[in-house]
Amino acid sequence: MQKLSMDELNRKTPEEFKRSVKTPVIAVLENIRSAYNVGSVFRTSDAFLLESIYITGYTAKPPHKEIKKTALGAEDTVDWKYFTNATEAIIHLKSLEYKVFAVEQVRNSMSLEKINFKNDEKIAVVFGNEVSGVEEETILQCDGSIEIPQLGMKHSLNIATAAGVVLWEIIRNRM
Repeated sequence: MQKLSMDELNRKTPEEFKRSVKTPVIAVLENIRSAYNVGSVFRTSDAFLLESIYITGYTAKPPHKEIKKTALGAEDTVDWKYFTNATEAIIHLKSLEYKVFAVEQVRNSMSLEKINFKNDEKIAVVFGNEVSGVEEETILQCDGSIEIPQLGMKHSLNIATAAGVVLWEIIRNRM
C-alpha cells in the first residue's frame, strides 16, 4: 500500500465544487456553542457534496477564525444560510419540500441504520446544542427523529461526530 498523492486524489477546485450538482441534503445547526464543531460540519458537508448548511440561533457563522481552523476552506465552498431560529429554517425547508428530521433521542425515533431515503428525496437533518441537544419545540416541527444506536455508557456523541455519522449514512446509499 502507498498513500495517494494530492494529484491522485482528484480533488475538485473551489470553482468545480461550486458548479457540481449537490446532494439534496441540508445540515441544520441549532445553537451550536463551539465554532470548531461548526467548522467540522462545513468540512463534512464539503466531503459529501451537501446542498447547504443552515445556521440558526447563536451558532457561529463565517467568517470566524475557529470555523476557518477546522473547515480548512470548506466555509468558502459550501453554501450556507443564517436563520434567527430553527423554526424559520424549518418553515423555509418545508416550503422547498424538504423532509426535516431531528437527530435526537426521542420516543418513536428511527434508528439510523434502518432509515432508507430515496436517492432524490430532499432531506434536512437538525443537529442541536452540545449539551441540551435539539430543542423540544424544534423536534415537534420535524417530520421525525433519527437516533444513532450507541452501546456504551454515555449515549451521546459530539455534534461534529454525530453529523459525520448521520450524514455519511444518508449519503452512502446515494453514491
